[in-house]
Amino acid sequence: MKTIIVGGVAGGMSAATRLRRLNEAAEITVYEAGPDVSFANCGLPYFIGGVIGKRSSLLLQTPESLAARFNLDVRVNTRVTAIDRTAKTVTVRDELTGIDSTDRYDSLILSPGASPRRLDVPGWDRTLTLRNVPDADRIIAAASGAPKHIVILGAGFIGVEVAENLRHRGHKVTIVQSGPSILSPFDPEMIEQFHASLEQNGIRILVNVTATEITEYAVQLSDGTRLTADVVVSSVGVVPDHSLAVDAGLRIGSAGGIWVDSQQRTSDPNIYAVGDAAEKESALTSDDTMVWLANLANRHGRLVADVVAGLDVAARPSITTGIVGAYGVAAAITGHSEKAARRAGIDHRVIHLHPGSHAGYYPGAETLTLKVVFAPDTGRILGAQAVGRDGADKRIDVIATAIYGGLTVSDLMNLELAYAPQFGSAKDAVNQAGYVGDNVLAGRTPTVQWHELDERQAGGAVLVDVRTADEHSAGAIPGAVLIPVDELRDRLDEIAVTDVIVHCKVGQRGHTATQILRSHGIAASNLDGGYLTWRAGMDSIERANSTTLIRNN
Repeated sequence: MKTIIVGGVAGGMSAATRLRRLNEAAEITVYEAGPDVSFANCGLPYFIGGVIGKRSSLLLQTPESLAARFNLDVRVNTRVTAIDRTAKTVTVRDELTGIDSTDRYDSLILSPGASPRRLDVPGWDRTLTLRNVPDADRIIAAASGAPKHIVILGAGFIGVEVAENLRHRGHKVTIVQSGPSILSPFDPEMIEQFHASLEQNGIRILVNVTATEITEYAVQLSDGTRLTADVVVSSVGVVPDHSLAVDAGLRIGSAGGIWVDSQQRTSDPNIYAVGDAAEKESALTSDDTMVWLANLANRHGRLVADVVAGLDVAARPSITTGIVGAYGVAAAITGHSEKAARRAGIDHRVIHLHPGSHAGYYPGAETLTLKVVFAPDTGRILGAQAVGRDGADKRIDVIATAIYGGLTVSDLMNLELAYAPQFGSAKDAVNQAGYVGDNVLAGRTPTVQWHELDERQAGGAVLVDVRTADEHSAGAIPGAVLIPVDELRDRLDEIAVTDVIVHCKVGQRGHTATQILRSHGIAASNLDGGYLTWRAGMDSIERANSTTLIRNN
């Protein structure tokens, strides 16, 4: 029995090596169009920045090492150009010689990955992209020598990582983002800290603009700005590289990728697909979706090898969990954001909190911003985001595991997590999210979101600031009446018994104030996440609505 695998790296090589472990007698051939069959593509931005100093560190395996250890026939610089499903053959072109040949398969696994998205913009061919090691070599060569003006189109994970690393090399870097905020999977108030950190470190960010023309030395933008550009890097996203499947008549799914069933089988029972070219099923909506994550490609590569070997296994729907870091700030996300839930028409509630990364009395504690999205009837966790300088990764990993296990927001209260003062708190940030979420879910603490406050105040709601006088004078929400929480019981007569919203810095004192007022018959709600969340949200709106003042650089 012969298995041909089209494409290496995460999905293809996971399939090849797993299949060999399961079947020593299997005939396995891997065709890779590029020069490297196994490389660390997630490390490419850090090679550009010099954080990863050796190019060889990115090259995980070679055809020779794979042949020696796994008895795999791996052929690089060899592109599969056609599939004959009736004859069960593929046409293969040697990219170095241009010679075509055919090869026969019993099982065919497609792992061609994704291709950089191209925009219909004059001069687009001048842009550089980053998908493999030669791409990184080209960016390094273009950015060599004296500091240059570099424009990065797109502010996704790769765009941000490339921006940080090119800035690290001393270049003047501008990010151009078509939407109102960077890292679009995140909600705007959550990503504000990350955005500010990039700008504080010298990266210029322009939002709500697009490139309309790319010339030899400049990028023209839709708002009239003309940016000097010695180097232009495109990071506007990717599209599934499914042309081989389309030409072969395989089914393309509703999300635009190769349709597969739960065993990664395409519409042809002898052909499978994994990685960036294949669709996934959303764990939250059951819809087909595209997920561009190496860990998922690895997992599905392993799974498809099991299927080919005759094991009865099936893929689990995808939660989609990711993280990005720059200048010491990490932004992590799992599942649905608030805006994604709204876009999908999913009924939801959200909570914001700002716990410490570990016990506050132990040196080095950092403030962590955490947001959880959950179903208002069952408490089922729909998603979460965490941003901060310490601890964002492990909190999101815990909540991603909770989503996988079907836990509710209230269940987070009872998780027993590792604790010592230098690592966490007796009430860990995840536990605190459970406490807050349980109060909201049970109706004990009605909340108002930062983006709902203006409308509520316009409708007659009274906003009460329960912080201290010093905190209030340092920054206050317009229209707020100051009554510190410790004075609240003695000043109840100053509060109208209509619609009252209280707020503190992060929501904790606001929760206490809400309980005090409600116990005295006053209808009160807490501003979720307090002043910090409101300020971040307002800053994100102001940034999105701002007009570029400098038209040329």
